[in-house]
Amino acid sequence: MLAAGFGTRLRPITDTVPKCLVPVRGRPLLEHWFDLLFSAGIERVLINTHYLPDVVRRFVAQSPWSSRVDIAYEETLLGTGGTVLRNREYFAGQSFMLAHADNLSSFDVHAFLARHQERPPGAEITMMTFDTDSPRSCGIVETDPQGLVTGFHEKVPDPPGRRANGAVYIFEPTILDFLRSLSKPVIDLSTEVLPRHIGRIFTFHNDDYHRDIGTPESLRLAESEFSSRV
Repeated sequence: MLAAGFGTRLRPITDTVPKCLVPVRGRPLLEHWFDLLFSAGIERVLINTHYLPDVVRRFVAQSPWSSRVDIAYEETLLGTGGTVLRNREYFAGQSFMLAHADNLSSFDVHAFLARHQERPPGAEITMMTFDTDSPRSCGIVETDPQGLVTGFHEKVPDPPGRRANGAVYIFEPTILDFLRSLSKPVIDLSTEVLPRHIGRIFTFHNDDYHRDIGTPESLRLAESEFSSRV
């Protein structure tokens, strides 16, 4: 779980609350994620921290899932891909799921895992997609009939559709080899990894619920939309 960001667009809320702990319907985002993942049988979760790390540590320590959560503090932010690379030994050569803790998402975890197992030969990533109501603010994806990504448009003014990258992935361990080949500590997945894997990214569509809690407006919408799911 990527949980290190400053959440500047959500200030003043995030002046004292890390973005991953911003509440929706009275429950912090990380709590929603823990319930979703652990109830589906995920064994362990690793969280990276940077901004207000002690607040995140206290929350985890008080969580009923604390014994199954590990925390990796980053003194300097490494980017989404850099975080994965730094913690590569944690994954022990196995496939792993990566998600942004500042998203609010509801989906069938087992179906996502099964979809990854059904990926075409050569696919190293399965990306969760969703239909966004704000295409210009998202990474819009194009896919072929198999469900492989053929085009990726990151926050462009005239995107070709509304099928978006949900920033939840399942990676094969070969992605770690690619990250290492870049020979640098700070790496961004959206700009440095995904574009170089076009044709090797499979997709799983989330038609339940997904929203990036990045702005006061998106938080307001989530409070309204997610109410019937609590």
